Amino acid sequence: MSAHPPSHFEALYQQGADPWRMQGSWYEARKRQLLLVCLPGQRYASGYEPGCGEGLLTQPLAARCDRLLAADVSALALQTAQHRLAGLPHVAFARHVLPQDWPAGPFDLVVLSELLYYLDAEALQRLAGCLVASLSPQATVLACHWRHAIAGCEINGPQVHERLHAALGLPRVLQLQDADFCIDVWERGQGASLALREGRA
Repeated sequence: MSAHPPSHFEALYQQGADPWRMQGSWYEARKRQLLLVCLPGQRYASGYEPGCGEGLLTQPLAARCDRLLAADVSALALQTAQHRLAGLPHVAFARHVLPQDWPAGPFDLVVLSELLYYLDAEALQRLAGCLVASLSPQATVLACHWRHAIAGCEINGPQVHERLHAALGLPRVLQLQDADFCIDVWERGQGASLALREGRA
């Protein structure tokens, strides 16, 4: 459950496009670039991006995935995202309320960006269980969240990541701490060393 119901997010988009002022922001563009660089795989067969918003991150993720499912709770946000990624048939869109609408997968990439602190502790635990069940034998999970407190949310980004780490039970292979956001990466079925995978170590 969330202190922010689906109607809250739909109302934000009804007030106008880009409610978090992401377009034209160097902060947001840099964060997306860092997130993409933190992904250890060069390419993924099947990806899932819940909370895709208007598709600004979806667009570069689509270039890294053979198939990508992008979802959001807001129908208005999804309309913008679909328009942004028109002409990319390997990208599908769906309206999902989490955790109950979590898809079966399997996914070898799941990206959780600026999303999980809108869930309460019980819903976050349920989501983690759904997430693990949807992963392929070799998979990457990336989480990226704002580090500061958010009005109406029980926990901040670092607390989200620690709870997610405990619930996933997967090796954490990367941690990045910016002054404003944190990025964590977990992998299933793969060693932590990319150099070793390429025979460099």
